[in-house]
Amino acid sequence: MARPTQPKATRVLFVRHGATPTTGAVLPGRAPGLHLADQGRAQAEATAGRIGGLKGVAAVYASPLERTQETAAPIGRALGLRVKVDKGLLEADFGDWTGAKLADLRKRSEWKAVQGHPSAFRFPGGESFAEMQGRVVGATRRLCAAHPGATIVLVSHADPIKAALNEALGAHLDAFQRIVVSPCSVSAVAYGPTSTVVLAVNTTEGDLGALVAS
Repeated sequence: MARPTQPKATRVLFVRHGATPTTGAVLPGRAPGLHLADQGRAQAEATAGRIGGLKGVAAVYASPLERTQETAAPIGRALGLRVKVDKGLLEADFGDWTGAKLADLRKRSEWKAVQGHPSAFRFPGGESFAEMQGRVVGATRRLCAAHPGATIVLVSHADPIKAALNEALGAHLDAFQRIVVSPCSVSAVAYGPTSTVVLAVNTTEGDLGALVAS
């Protein structure tokens, strides 16, 4: 009697949106109206070139914000796929800190908790890091279940992607700030029925087709 075939892993390509006029200077959060800068549009086109030649890409999902939609659009065109919106991929809700300058936030006493003990931190009037991680990981698992054995592209934001990678690595949430996710970088994770394998983190060049679970 033949043994039942194990379901194959779903490969997730996490893509951070491209650079905006405020990248590295402001915490924009979920505020509407922030678009890609010229540099970010060039980054998005280059990332689309890296992903466009891959076989077996079943879907492209993006958070609803303009900067992720504008990053996902050329990827979708390169693959011949319509970009789908998923609110689970949204940026963290920074609450009262939305729109604040990072230089000012770094002077606050709470910034030490953000960097060193994020598992216990909640943004005033917004989400906790734990809630954000639960949301993005839940969305990732749900989308993997919808595309078993395929490759899917999830275009999101730095902190949600870092939180998803942190969970995939099996690390404590307090280690989340040790991960770097640059604009338009691609990180890859294979989510299988019994195991999760991190294939790459923060890549900005190179062959994505070689990123498979061994």
